[in-house]
Amino acid sequence: MEVISRFFEIPDGSCFLFGPRGTGKSTWLRHQLPDALYLDLLDPELYRRLAARPERLHDLLAGSPDAGTVVVDEIQRVPDLLTVIHSVLEGSRPRRFIMTGSSARKLRRGGVDLLGGRASHRTLHPFMAAEMPEFELPEALQLGLVPLVRGSSSPADALAGYANLYLEQEVQAEGLTRNIGAFVRFLEAISLSHGSPLNVAAVARECEVERKVVAGYAGILEDLLLAFRVPVFRRRARRRTVARDKLYLFDAGVFRSLRPRGPLDAPAEIDGQALEGLVAQHLRAWAAYSQDGARLFYWRTPAGTEVDFVLYGEAGLHAIEVKNARRIGPGDLRPLRAFRSDYPEADAALLYRGDVRERIGGIWLLPVADFLRGLRPGASTLPRE
Repeated sequence: MEVISRFFEIPDGSCFLFGPRGTGKSTWLRHQLPDALYLDLLDPELYRRLAARPERLHDLLAGSPDAGTVVVDEIQRVPDLLTVIHSVLEGSRPRRFIMTGSSARKLRRGGVDLLGGRASHRTLHPFMAAEMPEFELPEALQLGLVPLVRGSSSPADALAGYANLYLEQEVQAEGLTRNIGAFVRFLEAISLSHGSPLNVAAVARECEVERKVVAGYAGILEDLLLAFRVPVFRRRARRRTVARDKLYLFDAGVFRSLRPRGPLDAPAEIDGQALEGLVAQHLRAWAAYSQDGARLFYWRTPAGTEVDFVLYGEAGLHAIEVKNARRIGPGDLRPLRAFRSDYPEADAALLYRGDVRERIGGIWLLPVADFLRGLRPGASTLPRE
């Protein structure tokens, strides 16, 4: 099987490597670290042995004395292993541990030992466009960029089953909610809010559950790494901004698979949500892999003037607007101009579905497909003047 090269770099020391199911954590690690000792906690027999007696890890390490690196897949299934790993790291023969997980919920809520800062935290995201030998924007908007889906012989079927995979193997198996039916309704309702400020009360009415239940469900989505929040940019604010975070599903294809469609759902609206989400997941991955502390925000005033994304960090201040259109009018640039009037040091770009690259009044007009293909960790997100 061909393994596509990834921008993610494995740290020299021990680390937690989180990422949603299907993002290729195990495949990538096996390809990069062929001599490591692998402990797969999805293996029923190994899981039972270590869940019953976590200290058996010492015996497994003794049986592989030459393995300097130990990969523990799905560490959240046996959180008590972390206490044993901690003792190994402090022993006379420390090893490098790479602990993968598709959920941080049990680790965070269980009050377990997170190795006292001896392991860094990393995240593996879906493919970025620049990682793929052949990236086609229409296909990415339909199928997304989850490696499990894109590597399938039937990507559409794999995508259709992705939500069920999580419902069965994570939500239901871990007992994260007692009412699976209400959670399924929540998934459909939250897909309608993809890329919008999260209105918990409105989603609760749609699902016919209490607000606190919806807030809990949103927390489950984030803990399972199926969704992420984008907060409002407020640094040195010169005008009032809204208070609610935006919520995005982590992949454009997963959004498509959950989004209800019918006579009242305009295809252009769904395409626009998918495109904005695709840009969001790329910017999030870029920030994570660049390791320069950049953070992703959005900007919106109470009057409704909005810039979809603001990147702020050591690399600078970048404002990015996304339009699912092939032609851009003067009015489409007004939000970026308003942002730059408050933050004149900001670089700004409008990404659209056309083919022409221009610079108008200090604002870049960029084809979105070209922007995504050129987005690489460690390099500037926008062109230099």
